[in-house]
Amino acid sequence: MNEPRSRLRDLLAGPEMIVAPFVFDCLQAKLAAAAGFDAVYMTGFGTAAARGYPDLGLLTMSEMAANARAISQSVNVPVICDADTGYGNPLNVHRTVREYEDAGVSALHIEDQVFPKRCGFLAGKQVIAMEEMIPKVRAACDARRDKNLVIIARTDALAVNGWDDVVRRAHAYREAGADLIFVDGIKTLDDLKQYAEKLGDLPLIYNGDLLPLYELKNYPFKITIHIGTMLTIYDAIRTAMTNLKRTGKLSIGTASNVFEDFVRTMGVADYQALEKKYTDSVGHHTLTRP
Repeated sequence: MNEPRSRLRDLLAGPEMIVAPFVFDCLQAKLAAAAGFDAVYMTGFGTAAARGYPDLGLLTMSEMAANARAISQSVNVPVICDADTGYGNPLNVHRTVREYEDAGVSALHIEDQVFPKRCGFLAGKQVIAMEEMIPKVRAACDARRDKNLVIIARTDALAVNGWDDVVRRAHAYREAGADLIFVDGIKTLDDLKQYAEKLGDLPLIYNGDLLPLYELKNYPFKITIHIGTMLTIYDAIRTAMTNLKRTGKLSIGTASNVFEDFVRTMGVADYQALEKKYTDSVGHHTLTRP
């Protein structure tokens, strides 16, 4: 049994909003789990950036699934994943869900953008017809072998067609079997209010940081994926590199306690104990030959 998946289902059945910070590698996932978050979100934007690409549909399904597997194996909290458009037609979606499920993820979302897709907050998005997306949602739901795997249907129609089309699509995708509905591209507080008012009867996921978490909890969102962590990581790394180049030094180094904390986060002591268990046993056992 996949424990994180069943835990995510339990959390979704509860009254509290789940907060899943953006992560795009295992270290970030470990830090999020250590901070006490109940789930993490593998961002497609960040996964692409970590490989040197913009979020314009340039990564393949296998590259995304490989990162999903690495992150899922690194933590014991549910991992919610970006699966872009499902990488093709309903047959491709079917395989995508199987690959992500085998990777150990707890939830994934597919979107109704035209392929190649682009980040939900970028201009120039296009969406496929609702009638093309519905079979993809059905294929995603049919593909899962573990009933606890959460299927999320995302629509990017807001910037393209407006709220009337979004509402129509959201209800249709829910009717097709999606566990959660995700409207991306919520850029203003008015968008956020409209999202809650127009679709509050559906189980919703929100992507953004327009309000503090304690205020967002007053909205009818089952999950919030928080983009701010990815942007903060980017800014911190850029600042560190710029300062080192400009001044020749940084305030944090091996003499600080940060290195020791880093070592603890990566579980070095646990691996060393495991290593000692096996190296200490050398010479205490006689190898027998058949």
